Parts: sequence; structure tokens; C-alpha cells
Amino acid sequence: MFRFVIAAAAIALSTGPMLANGHGGGDAPPPPKPEATTAPARVVLTKQGPKLVDLKGMTLYYYERDTSGKSSSCDGKCTESWTPLAAPTDAKAIGDFTVITRNDGSKMWAYRYRPLYTSPADKIPGEANGNATTLQWRIARPEQ
Repeated sequence: MFRFVIAAAAIALSTGPMLANGHGGGDAPPPPKPEATTAPARVVLTKQGPKLVDLKGMTLYYYERDTSGKSSSCDGKCTESWTPLAAPTDAKAIGDFTVITRNDGSKMWAYRYRPLYTSPADKIPGEANGNATTLQWRIARPEQ
């Protein structure tokens, strides 16, 4: 009989949390899910220091002529050599990442108000070949 009481108590204690979480008891609805927001880039550590990469691991760059914080100076032919880091039309700022509307109406990500780009010269994640093409382009770093 004592074993039966112990077994019954163990079962009751193990099902208590399920009942409390809305699986058969209680009137409280489950808590709302937090809004999913993901930064468009992340920081990686390299021998040259930390740098920003997109979610595919490709190095991100900024253009020194992008100084207003509200627009991109790289349009037309420039985008053949430097690909803007595209943002969805409904994107909202996340931490140090902001959204800039380009001249063509598309959206792109910026880090601390500097538009971000990738370079077609980088073929695989981790490469930073775009940095060597001109002195006006710099690797985006978290301490910008």
C-alpha cells in the first residue's frame, strides 16, 4: 500500500507542471510569442580584428562617401562592383542596424547609419578581397 501511495504521489508531481501550463487545467492562455527579429549581420573575429559579415559569412564593407546616414552614394554601375546588403520592405531597425531607402526605392541595411555592401571579389565566406580594390571602401567593423 505504501508503494502505491509513493507511486501516486510521483505521478501527481510529474503531471502538475503540465496541468499548470495549460495542458488540461487552468484558464490562463499561453504567453505571447516574442516578435522574431534577427540582425542582418554578425561579428566574427579575424587576425586583423573583429569584422561584420552577412548571415552567409561574407565580409561587409562601407563606402567612405556614405556620410549622411540617410542614403547610399553607390547607385547604378557602382552596384555592379558593390552589392548593397538588401533589407526586406518591412524591415525595422535592430540595435545598431538601421534601414536606408535607396534611390530606386529598395531598402538596404546600414550599421551605425553607414550603408553596408558585399563585394563580388569575395568568392567564399571570410574573404576580404574588396578591401584591396580602392581606398574608399573599408571593411565594416563593430567599433566604427
